[in-house]
Amino acid sequence: MKYIGALDQGTTSTRFIIFDDKNNIVSSSQLEHRQIFPKPGWVEHNTEEIWSNTKKVIEGALEKAGLRGDELSAVGITNQRETIIAFNRKTGRAYHNAIVWQDLRGADFIDNVLSKNVEESWIREKTGLLYSPYFSGSKIRWLLDNVPQVSDGVAKGDLVFGTIDTYMVYKLTGGKAIVTDVTNASRYMLMNIKTQKWDPELLEIFGVKEESLPEIVSSSGVIYGYTDPDGPFKASIPVCGILGDQQAALFGQACFDKGSSKCTYGTGCFMLANVGEDVCYSKHGLITTVGYRIEGEKPVFALEGSVAVAGSLVQWVRDNLKMVSSAKELDELAMSVQDCGGVYIVPAFAGLFAPYWRSDARGVIAGLTGYASREHICRAVLEATAFQAYDIASAMEADSGVDIASLKVDGGMTNSWPLMAFQSDILSKPVIRPVIVETTALGAAYAAGLTVGIWKDTDELRTYWKEQTRWTPTMDDKERQKKVGFWKKAVSRTLDWVAAEGE
Repeated sequence: MKYIGALDQGTTSTRFIIFDDKNNIVSSSQLEHRQIFPKPGWVEHNTEEIWSNTKKVIEGALEKAGLRGDELSAVGITNQRETIIAFNRKTGRAYHNAIVWQDLRGADFIDNVLSKNVEESWIREKTGLLYSPYFSGSKIRWLLDNVPQVSDGVAKGDLVFGTIDTYMVYKLTGGKAIVTDVTNASRYMLMNIKTQKWDPELLEIFGVKEESLPEIVSSSGVIYGYTDPDGPFKASIPVCGILGDQQAALFGQACFDKGSSKCTYGTGCFMLANVGEDVCYSKHGLITTVGYRIEGEKPVFALEGSVAVAGSLVQWVRDNLKMVSSAKELDELAMSVQDCGGVYIVPAFAGLFAPYWRSDARGVIAGLTGYASREHICRAVLEATAFQAYDIASAMEADSGVDIASLKVDGGMTNSWPLMAFQSDILSKPVIRPVIVETTALGAAYAAGLTVGIWKDTDELRTYWKEQTRWTPTMDDKERQKKVGFWKKAVSRTLDWVAAEGE
């Protein structure tokens, strides 16, 4: 029996899962980390806390499995994307907290520099992306402009700007490897999506030196380095698979065919569709990203729609409103009523992402009457995620011209029966959850396992995908259209707030 480790560094927690060569989960360990909100619209993470948790979950999973580190054949990494860390290449010490993907502080740069001097069509052609502080480039620019130690570090040649995968590989290899895979690099707004190289014109616009960025590598088929024997594995193991979390889920869901799609429900909600080996640009508010690249093969591209707030809305209701004590309780309350009682929640805490791309929008709770109860609000919390996924699916079908026959789903929120049932209803499509829902970690394990020959190719990986649960729609079209209409009206209110605020 052979074993593969997958490090899944996410927005709210860090996990390490050990898989065997038959696709089974052997053990796992997980720890949450703090969400730091210095100002409205700002989100940070403490890098030392994340690294400390990383060591603990690796050691915890190995202990649960009764394995030594040297019994793992390979380690793969998957990570929250766009989150940027500025760290010292000699010491590994961060110059500032990590700036998280949800963070809006780069909006001024996007608005004042890019939008006035660069055509959005040019940016889209170069990167596949849209103007948004969501992507890493504007976060890097903010660090350069606002943290003196960062600009000093760049001048001295000591500083690296990297997404979480870069930081994890650096720490695991004892500082010997400074890389980012092509799926993460495609989220910087600094990489040319056609060449998969840092683009000189984009670097000049953002004022970023290529020397302060990691080397771009393939997602699979390359050994980036070996774990430090003095680190948490206590052994030298190849680190040889990296995928940004949503591309990892696409890989783990075996979406290797053009047109296949998946939606991950976690802190945010992310839908990706495989569009093949040719770049496909969106006309309906989606972005084009690299789906994955296996060394020696052509890259595979994907259309993507991103929602900033999904599972984190449940967390907000639990922690900020104190309305429930757990996600399970929220589910139970939501299931105790037949509908949302006319309540619609648009959680634009960090603006609206796809397909609206309005960083200035703010969240609303609409349709409140004296009839509304805690149960109705809990149901509206879940339905908010389903409606946001509906918006993305509609845009994806319009761009691709292909009807999405069914939707593969994964992530923690797929454990919510009322959410998945409503998702099927509002999409009017079957929603299918696989046996292994930890597809993000599984994708990273697949990428690493392919590199060291545990699995032969993607055709073999297809054979491991198995359906566990299927939800089918029961809502009639008239009711569906009525609910979608109210949702659209609620979304418009988030922009009304922006207009009123500016008066």
